[in-house]
Amino acid sequence: MQKPKYHIFVCTSSRPNGQQKGFCLSNDGVEILMKFVEEIEDRELEGEVFVTNTGCFGVCEQGPIVVVYPDNVWYGSVTPDDVEEIMDEHIEGGNPVSRLEI
Repeated sequence: MQKPKYHIFVCTSSRPNGQQKGFCLSNDGVEILMKFVEEIEDRELEGEVFVTNTGCFGVCEQGPIVVVYPDNVWYGSVTPDDVEEIMDEHIEGGNPVSRLEI
């Protein structure tokens, strides 16, 4: 298995019982996840950048939450429109998007 350069985690409010409900889900968490998948494919970064949906990070009031490793950068109040900026600035440019950091 190839280790990615970046691993992006997106809260989609998944629960251990398989249900999806919660703040991030109701505020476009799945759409954000899918936008990252599309951007990774469009930029041909498969293998370098992984994206995974997650359950709650425990900071719902700041959601939807996106976390980028190995940089340990947490983004809050992310919208689908922010995905391209995160990809441009952080993933490809190496500079976190400070206005979204929590």
